[in-house]
Amino acid sequence: MRKIIATLGIGLLMTGAALAQSEAGAVWLLINPGARYSGMGEVGVAMTDDAYASYWNPAALGFMRGREAALTHTNWLPNLVSDIYYEFLGYRQFVRDVGTVGGNVILMNLGEQTRTDEYGNEQGTFNSYMLALTGSYGTALSRKSSLGISIKMVHQHLTDRGAGAEKGKGYSTNFCFDVGYLKHQFLTKNLTLGVNFANIGPKIAFIDVSQADPMPTNMKAGLAYSIEGEYNKLTISYDVNKVLVSAYPDRDIDGDQIVGGYDENGHKISGGEYNKDGQREYAHSDEWYTGIFTSWIDDWLLVYDSASDGIGDADKDGNTNDGSFSAELEKLTHNFGVEYWYSDLFAIRVGGIYDKTGNITMKDGKWPVPTFGAGLRWAGMGFDFGYTAGDPGHPRQNTMLFSMNIKF
Repeated sequence: MRKIIATLGIGLLMTGAALAQSEAGAVWLLINPGARYSGMGEVGVAMTDDAYASYWNPAALGFMRGREAALTHTNWLPNLVSDIYYEFLGYRQFVRDVGTVGGNVILMNLGEQTRTDEYGNEQGTFNSYMLALTGSYGTALSRKSSLGISIKMVHQHLTDRGAGAEKGKGYSTNFCFDVGYLKHQFLTKNLTLGVNFANIGPKIAFIDVSQADPMPTNMKAGLAYSIEGEYNKLTISYDVNKVLVSAYPDRDIDGDQIVGGYDENGHKISGGEYNKDGQREYAHSDEWYTGIFTSWIDDWLLVYDSASDGIGDADKDGNTNDGSFSAELEKLTHNFGVEYWYSDLFAIRVGGIYDKTGNITMKDGKWPVPTFGAGLRWAGMGFDFGYTAGDPGHPRQNTMLFSMNIKF
């Protein structure tokens, strides 16, 4: 179907950690798998205890024994397109004297699309897909804490060739890694702390290397509080996400009505990316090893509070008021959920997602998007269902996830 534009732009719509600058590539890596977690508002970094740990927090593998496989299937963004499917296959296994190893395979099938040239003429069809292969390892540092790491290969096949003067090919293969930490009995006996830094790696280039985008490096931190009885267990969990990417659009910082025109030393040259004061005005993004730090302050200290800088909506006085710490806080995605188990057989779940920047909210940003779910466990088999509600017409509305777990 003719949806290439929608496909390339789904990063703003498909994750609870959408980028304000829309400048990261492979944002589909931020889609959270597992119907169990989906039903709880997409929390999991501090409470994962199954084969999904290789995605949520590889450190959790350090406390696991035995073997388990997990599968997730969903028709992603059903209100936007009908043939985008997300598939997840995860596995974990304890190895004596080594620790627990795990991994996952993620396939994002974007379906069939129509190829056109630079003039809009149709030239047949092609299939697009995204694939990620992850290997993980987790080990306990003590009886209460653990550390984990994941190595990830990411292959993105948007098209088999570019159009017109575009250079290169429409696919890329990149590598990145995750680092996670888990702490049980954090502050109190029943509280667990989890932190995971995901998708740390170099930029992604598709058609043109000069247009490379940052990897969607993301920090996920959370708390999970559990209360257990003889037949009942209640878990309350909260996660917060921060995309660690600093990306800037074209900006006329010095107000001379021209973007760039000089080199970094203030010498006038054709195609120069800087202004005469040596400030970079062309669109660009920081490297990952810089972005993990500058992403916390790029809207606070590094962005100029002027309508001419190309960022933010100007008020009546011509100021955008974008250089504030409140702008950084608005980029955070908040996830929270509650899970109740009866006799380790049946579970009901409820949660919420609030992402103001990514427009994943209810009632014009006033309320979080509600989620619901349920689960069954019997004889080593587990079945889960997760449902995301939302305002009518929102791409995330009526998203349903189905998962199965198998313990060996």
